[in-house]
Amino acid sequence: MSSIASSIFTMPALPEVGHNDFDRAARILRARAGIILGKHKQEMAERTLGMRAKAMGLGTVEEYLDLLEHNAQSPQWEVFINAFTINHTAFFREQHHFAILAKFAKSRKKPFSVWCSASSTGEEPYSIAMTLRESCIAPDTGVSIWATDIDTHAIEAAKKGMYTSERVKPVPDEYLHKYFLRGTGHRSGMVRVKPALRGMIEFDVLNLLSPHWPAEQKFDAIFCRNTMIYFDKTTQTRILERFATVLKPGGLLFAGHSENFTYLTKAFRLQGQTVYVAT
Repeated sequence: MSSIASSIFTMPALPEVGHNDFDRAARILRARAGIILGKHKQEMAERTLGMRAKAMGLGTVEEYLDLLEHNAQSPQWEVFINAFTINHTAFFREQHHFAILAKFAKSRKKPFSVWCSASSTGEEPYSIAMTLRESCIAPDTGVSIWATDIDTHAIEAAKKGMYTSERVKPVPDEYLHKYFLRGTGHRSGMVRVKPALRGMIEFDVLNLLSPHWPAEQKFDAIFCRNTMIYFDKTTQTRILERFATVLKPGGLLFAGHSENFTYLTKAFRLQGQTVYVAT
């Protein structure tokens, strides 16, 4: 192979990764965001750290981690956390939850509010919004959704409410016609949520480990699905007990299919399949 061809196929070297850098990164990620970075992700994490260090013009990953630890207000924290968040979501994921939410909303007085605490790129809060528009009388008044996520990029995507036709396949055809606009021209194959649906939701960036949650209201329901699995048991318990303080009496907590909070706290009791009621 010629030297020219060889240079084409040679990947540029990333900054040096020290033998303690992964453990250090895992420790500071856990302290800042509560996210557990397992050893099985070490190879991926080290490459991600190397790419971040290179983007900052640094020679080693250690220097990048020093930058984070020595400046709690650095904008690099946002990039660091975003790199290790997982945004696996879908419209009407775990369908039974939305049937329960619809029935529950009909039984509650207004104002009716829902907190979607790990909203990712918006599929979940928009699914909640469609459910409430179908189940609540006059949903344009007294019905609201607060959608938060720690990932700033995910929240920006959620605010736009634009998706490929493939992403909205789980949405019933009736809802597609009522709540989405189809793209034309260079946006062919895309859809966008209609303003009436978007207007029901307030999107914010929020770290669940933050000492202060900015919401002043209490909620009828909280969705926190497939998120607690990234926290240790102590952190899970602390968040659950904080959730209980911002739920109205008899409010519901919707959890993920692989999450079980029965033995973590007495603040909730299991009411149905991965649905808990505040005690």
